[in-house]
Amino acid sequence: MKISGNHLLRHLNKDLAGAYLVSGDELLLVMEAADSIREAAARRGFQHRDLNIVEQGFQWTELEAAAENLSLFASRRILELRLPTPKPGVLGGRSIRTLAECPNPDRLLLVVTGKLGEAAKSAWAKAIEANGVLVQVWPVERRHLVGWIQNRAARSKLELTSDAAEFLADKVEGNLLAADQELMKLALVRGEGRLNAEVMAESVAMNARFDVFNLTDALIGGRARRAFEILDGLKAEGVAPVLISWALIRELTLLARMKVTLRQGGDLVQIFNKFKVWRRRQPIIKRALESYSEGSLTALLYQAAEVDRVIKGVNKGQPWDALTQLVLVFFEANRHKTQSLV
Repeated sequence: MKISGNHLLRHLNKDLAGAYLVSGDELLLVMEAADSIREAAARRGFQHRDLNIVEQGFQWTELEAAAENLSLFASRRILELRLPTPKPGVLGGRSIRTLAECPNPDRLLLVVTGKLGEAAKSAWAKAIEANGVLVQVWPVERRHLVGWIQNRAARSKLELTSDAAEFLADKVEGNLLAADQELMKLALVRGEGRLNAEVMAESVAMNARFDVFNLTDALIGGRARRAFEILDGLKAEGVAPVLISWALIRELTLLARMKVTLRQGGDLVQIFNKFKVWRRRQPIIKRALESYSEGSLTALLYQAAEVDRVIKGVNKGQPWDALTQLVLVFFEANRHKTQSLV
């Protein structure tokens, strides 16, 4: 069965399948869809969760063996797989397909990954769709973002005027995770009540000094001193390293895709439209596309993935040291260009 993320709660209130595949580009909505599935499973007696983050060298045969050797007296378990990309490889695809096609009443299979794209036609994805539920999480379109923000604010008993929600929508440029965090800050600082655009602007300005997205702009804009100031500020403010890693990987991935499109003959206007680059960011993105080669972007993505593994505890190391090193690598990759140090 295939459903959209908007219909997931309705489905979970009626039923719980033995396998779920949650896919989509919008991190916040994907995370919340997976949370909803886990909560529904917990209500039905699935009290334990085996989380597996699939990295290079992941032992798929051991996963299958462990999944099939559940003790007779073991409690019901959620077997969760986090795929960094919807390409688990031949062994991975076969293992997922086997688990989906061999249901166990004491095991719930939950696979979480990014947007499927062509992988939706793969045998493993089709197996989950045929024997469970494929949950497709779609981004919130710009024309619906103001309403989404107002509804989200209402969860924290905040009432946003249309102009306040519009201001925040422009600020976060479509990033729902950033919007949600801003609303949580507002709820903590301002409490309940009605907020207009003036109050919203004041609050956002207070919280924007060391914003994660300011860090990405400083990096791709070649502003070394500013980037290190922001990184130190984020650390001092207790921002989770995983959020910084996610923002950097997201930015690098978009730049790499735009660079390939540019090489294939696309012009900047088409590229900005295709990848939904907001007008305010177009000059800095243009500069980045001119400054970084495809090879340097690929190398940066590889380094960012290594940092992400350190942050998640897969590789040894200190998260903030790894992030500092990544910032240095950013400027090393761009060392032959003139950089502003302000």
